[in-house]
Amino acid sequence: MTQSSPPLVLPPGLTRAIATLHDKDQHRLDNTVTRLHTINGRLWDTEDRVRGALLSAAQVADCKREIDQLNAERNGLAERADEVLGLLADAGRAAAPLHTETLASVVDRLSVLTLRIWHSERAAARDELARRRVPTLHGQREELCAALDALVSDVVAGRRRLPVPARFKLYGRDDAAPAEITPSRHLRRVIAFGGLSECGKSTSAEFVRRTCGSQRLKIGFLLRQAAHREGLADPYALSVRRQAELLLGELNRFSDAHVDARLFTIESVHNDASIAELKQLMGDKLQIVYLDASFALRVERSGTPAQAVAAKDEIKMSRGAHQVAALADHVIDNTGSIAYLRARLRRIAAPPTTTALRVATPYGLGLPAAVASATADFTDAVRAYGPVVRLATLTGSPGEGTWIAGWSDLDLLVIAEHEVMGRIHEALKQYRAALGGAASLGPTLVTPGELTAWRLTPRLAFAVRQVRQGSPVLYAAPDLELPTITRDELIFAGARELPQVILTMRRLRADPQQATLRQLYKHLVLACRLLLREHNQWESGPDGILASASRMPGWPALSVPSLAEISSAWRDGDTDTVLKPVSAAVDQLLTWYAAQLAA
Repeated sequence: MTQSSPPLVLPPGLTRAIATLHDKDQHRLDNTVTRLHTINGRLWDTEDRVRGALLSAAQVADCKREIDQLNAERNGLAERADEVLGLLADAGRAAAPLHTETLASVVDRLSVLTLRIWHSERAAARDELARRRVPTLHGQREELCAALDALVSDVVAGRRRLPVPARFKLYGRDDAAPAEITPSRHLRRVIAFGGLSECGKSTSAEFVRRTCGSQRLKIGFLLRQAAHREGLADPYALSVRRQAELLLGELNRFSDAHVDARLFTIESVHNDASIAELKQLMGDKLQIVYLDASFALRVERSGTPAQAVAAKDEIKMSRGAHQVAALADHVIDNTGSIAYLRARLRRIAAPPTTTALRVATPYGLGLPAAVASATADFTDAVRAYGPVVRLATLTGSPGEGTWIAGWSDLDLLVIAEHEVMGRIHEALKQYRAALGGAASLGPTLVTPGELTAWRLTPRLAFAVRQVRQGSPVLYAAPDLELPTITRDELIFAGARELPQVILTMRRLRADPQQATLRQLYKHLVLACRLLLREHNQWESGPDGILASASRMPGWPALSVPSLAEISSAWRDGDTDTVLKPVSAAVDQLLTWYAAQLAA
């Protein structure tokens, strides 16, 4: 509907009758009638445009397609309105006389008459004939409102029946019911970024692409592609519904051609009406993100004069860009820190989910009695802190069944709110005292927010995936949310961690006085684990990892004593016999690794 076009005012009798419906039906009818009136306004404008200035053949064809599309929407909305208005009828009066049209048909005529009056009044200043018609048009509106109220009264009282509302309009299609375009099964999730100028749309989309592997697309590009495919000169001249269908069609084509893509982003959303239509077509598969920031801050970030930013804002606001906030699934105040923005984006792009975890007692993890007892006491202590503690678990060897007394550490993971960290520190102090040197404790403390925002080290990401895969935990809150970490994400995380592991191994070999057997062996195993991940090999346990690495084609054949032999020598203080083959294996791996990356 043209900007400043008049609202549609329903007659009082119909308004009172609608007020008797349930709130949900009233809301549905209000939305439908408002959209119907809007479509009629756009139809009027498009028909004026095609009759106005000299247009090319392609532009005329575009207008005709738009008129067809708008008429199809108009009829669909009228049918939807009749579904609600039909609830007003007394269904028990089958013998009542049949009226010639439905209530929505009369409302539709009232909408068109309202627009005709408005356009005639605007033309009256320069057109004498239009001025003379205005009083007659107002009289027609009064008569139509009175007739509609009388019809409503008769329908509610059962004195008159309404015809079946289905219109069965084809609009050039061969089928009786036009098929609505739906998202492809390969189109999993789409994030649409909206906001005014310099609010951070492109920066946010690029962050999601870089960290979540999304496919980044521009709305304008998609519409131009669709227009070229459909032979349209100007897709923006089409109805917003048609634009949404063209967008979804291109997204479907792109996802079908990139079946491994799990996430797409589209930018920038400048039209509230078209994105509302796309949301209706896609449902929750489309998440609309609106980035908000003050004008002064956007000017400062842009590095351009305020007038330039204001001019861009004016263009975007004329298309409804500022109204996207009311439709958005997520509104982000982008005036704070980058850490806050990125945390919100990661939760939207990769939302955490709850999962059923396998809870086990410390006595079922193969730990010595004293260690299991101390671990059980610690678990009871943090459980008593309530819901602020979300998870407590031992990671690594206890979960894999390879923990060895006197050799293995107790790698503890606790997920808890920051406010309770001080109390957890006290519980850890008591835990260490209870262990009495029977095991070395290595705690990792992380908040739920850090976890769901993906502020994870590669090792923590691996531990979270192991927990989700069924590794036993000591305690878990029933509604615990954890990020879903794929194998591919672990592979990339491992590739980022591997350089540090290699550098640490070289540092240890360069300083034999600081290089202990445990350090060398554990870094050797970790390096092999990370390298195997890149080949999609997911062996667990040190012996299995080293054996798998030695069997890989082109890899060095590492000859390393078993974990049992190494740990026994360590406990007995006789490390010389096993340190030499472990050191040799480290050197072999470092030599091989350097050769792989040589230019």
